[in-house]
Amino acid sequence: TTVYVTYKEITAEEIRSNTSNIGRPLPTVSMYVLDGDQQLQPVGIPGELYIGGEGVSRGYLNRPDLTEERFVPNPFVPGERMYRTGDLVRRLPNGELEYLGRMDDQVKIRGYRIELGEIEAQLLKHPAVKEAVVTARKDGRSQADLCAYVVPDGILDHSELRQHLAQTLPDYMIPSYLVELETLPLTTNGKVDKKALPEPSGQVQTGVQYTAPTNQTEAILARIWEDVLEVERVGIHDNFFELGGHSLKAMKLAARIHKELGPEIPLRELFSWPTIKELAVYIKEAEGDSYQAIEPAGRRDFYPVSSGQKRLYVIQEFENVGSGYNIPVVLEVEGPLDVERLRNVFASLVQRHEIFRTSFHFNNGELVQKIHPQVPLEIIQITVDQKDVKKRIESLIRPFDLSQAPLLRVGLIHVEEERHLLLMDMHHIVSDGVSTGLLYQEIASLYQGKSLLPLKIQYKDYAVWQQSFMGTERIKKQEKYWLNQFSGELPVLELPADYLRPPIQKFNGDLFTFALADELTQKLKQLAAEQKATLYMTLLASYNILLMKYTGQEDVIVGSPVAGRPHPDLEQLVGMFVNTLAIRNYPIRHKTFVQFLASVKEQVLAAYEHTDYPLEELVEKLDVNRDLSRNPLFDTLFVMQNMDLFEPEIPGLTFRSYDLEWKTAKFDLTWTVAEGETLELAVEYSTDLFKRSTIERMAQHFVHILEQVVDQRDIHLSDIELLTEPEKQQLLAEFNDTADYPREKTLHELFEEQVRKTSDHMAVVFGEERLTYRELNERANQLARALREKGIRRNEFVGLLVERSVEMIVGILGILKAGGAYVPIDPAYPS
Repeated sequence: TTVYVTYKEITAEEIRSNTSNIGRPLPTVSMYVLDGDQQLQPVGIPGELYIGGEGVSRGYLNRPDLTEERFVPNPFVPGERMYRTGDLVRRLPNGELEYLGRMDDQVKIRGYRIELGEIEAQLLKHPAVKEAVVTARKDGRSQADLCAYVVPDGILDHSELRQHLAQTLPDYMIPSYLVELETLPLTTNGKVDKKALPEPSGQVQTGVQYTAPTNQTEAILARIWEDVLEVERVGIHDNFFELGGHSLKAMKLAARIHKELGPEIPLRELFSWPTIKELAVYIKEAEGDSYQAIEPAGRRDFYPVSSGQKRLYVIQEFENVGSGYNIPVVLEVEGPLDVERLRNVFASLVQRHEIFRTSFHFNNGELVQKIHPQVPLEIIQITVDQKDVKKRIESLIRPFDLSQAPLLRVGLIHVEEERHLLLMDMHHIVSDGVSTGLLYQEIASLYQGKSLLPLKIQYKDYAVWQQSFMGTERIKKQEKYWLNQFSGELPVLELPADYLRPPIQKFNGDLFTFALADELTQKLKQLAAEQKATLYMTLLASYNILLMKYTGQEDVIVGSPVAGRPHPDLEQLVGMFVNTLAIRNYPIRHKTFVQFLASVKEQVLAAYEHTDYPLEELVEKLDVNRDLSRNPLFDTLFVMQNMDLFEPEIPGLTFRSYDLEWKTAKFDLTWTVAEGETLELAVEYSTDLFKRSTIERMAQHFVHILEQVVDQRDIHLSDIELLTEPEKQQLLAEFNDTADYPREKTLHELFEEQVRKTSDHMAVVFGEERLTYRELNERANQLARALREKGIRRNEFVGLLVERSVEMIVGILGILKAGGAYVPIDPAYPS
């Protein structure tokens, strides 16, 4: 049976562009674009199409299981049901719907959920592509790659086709393989037979012809690149950043090169020499300290803490942060979860990682860490209704006692049959973001019964190594760099706030999220590529401009967290390694945007080259005046979330990240950018300083700045506008749309006009006393004549000493009628 629910007049342009616009709902039908939690998706964001209204039937005949799956309660209209179509769509700005494919065609690549139909639609918009289908294939690793099969309409230039896709799709949606076929294989019912598609051959395609390594150095580099980038084959002319490299992977690459080839590669050199061919030449001529492994520390009762742990201990114990430095993560688990097996997994993790058996104490006046041979870890199991889930999660997230191991809490919330929420809550003193990703991988392996390679060192060994590392010549050079960066007077960011800053920082916060339009995202990437900068550098430059516009300050410090694993031996360790770089920029008004971006790029690269020096040491050396209402050195962070944080992959189980509503703020403002299916931004803000409406407006201003700089590269910072057009209209027109008044008439003349119109209406009421307009006018005239007889001249000041009363009004009008100017005098003034 065919049921019609939308209508649309198809235009010739839509036919030419292969756009699948399915129009608007019929008058009696409702259409909803929802995410996996049946929440409405914003305009432009893909989701599943649900249909409500009069066109929805009772269900499938004699198929109660399918009826229950497809005909679900309508959360927007109580008492009604809606039909779950399984179609992937997005709503266009004009309210129409664009069909993107089936939900069955969703795959996950590099941690991102991808709609294959969206890629196919863009392929079909190319004039040399007649038919196209996209699949995801595994290459023997855990990583899947996208493969596009196309039937060309003429000669097809693969490099040009990639450029065509890059104009509208993010990097992770560009197929790694491109296979040309004469025809697509079909099933008996006329659909594409994906099982019959041939396996692609060759290397991941970047638009560059593959060239094999020609010497041993190039061969070693190629192997390292393949491992770090998780690609099958890399040629010596492939560009590291075009293959998906970013700053975090570049740091990992530099550490691996140091371990296997000797020289230490400054990050800026990877930007200068981004191909294996170029980098191999640089390495041949480079000098540097040879790689030395971190040795295990001997057994002791207590071990030193790292500089990062020391800072977090002080904050937790003395600044009343509560749960502010907890790292809670929640995974939604669907499928037959074996709870006993999960319990064994976490028991193994606690034994594998000493950091989970660590507590913190003072010994002879020094903060130390103690490793316990055994610590109990109980999985807290709860059964709750869906409506109570968030409340129960919040109840499990509590402050930790740092003297009691483990500083890890695990909760398992049973929501319904084969649906659980797995909570892992760790204190930041024992973990960080990279550690969370490592734990996800190890949970998946251990749950499936796989063995893990033993760890050569533990976190305590790093803490001991760091102590000796701080005395090296390398660290002394880095210290000199940072002290030079922050010589002279240090700027304090004075953002206009809605509330007075509390004398002691309270860490109360909230989160505001928004996404950039696809077109703006692509323009930003093009701008970054043109200027040989990263997307992060481009966004950071724009954020500095926003802060300059808000504060008027041309000297700005912004915090930028980095993974902080300065040695290749630390890659597989769980623990607190994060270091925050204090990046100082000068958004001076006479600079053009590209000039300012170039200076930001230099500052970021220089900071990355000196990333081993801990922030805690810098603050101590600078002897910053400690203000309990602020963080030392900077009050805002700008974070690019480019860690490959993949949920565990276990056959038979599905894991999805569950968004927490976390009501804390460690800084005044923390901006986080995540490159997912769109460029998504989250602003964590202090609710002790800002209203939500202020942050929403700030986000609009940031987007407005981005829109200007992508279209006007050479715009001067002074010419970048903060206000959007609607704000200008409001300020210039709406707020100034005041009533006109007769400027040529005096107040008492206007009063006399009103007397003629409403002479018998009540004019003044004071207690029991009442005067009409006529009576008030007569008394004012009497006073005016008396004043003139007393010699009051035009524009002469006349004192009016009277309590609030009818006489006060009579006095004001009488003085004005006499030509004078009244001067109110408070009777309470001393004589």
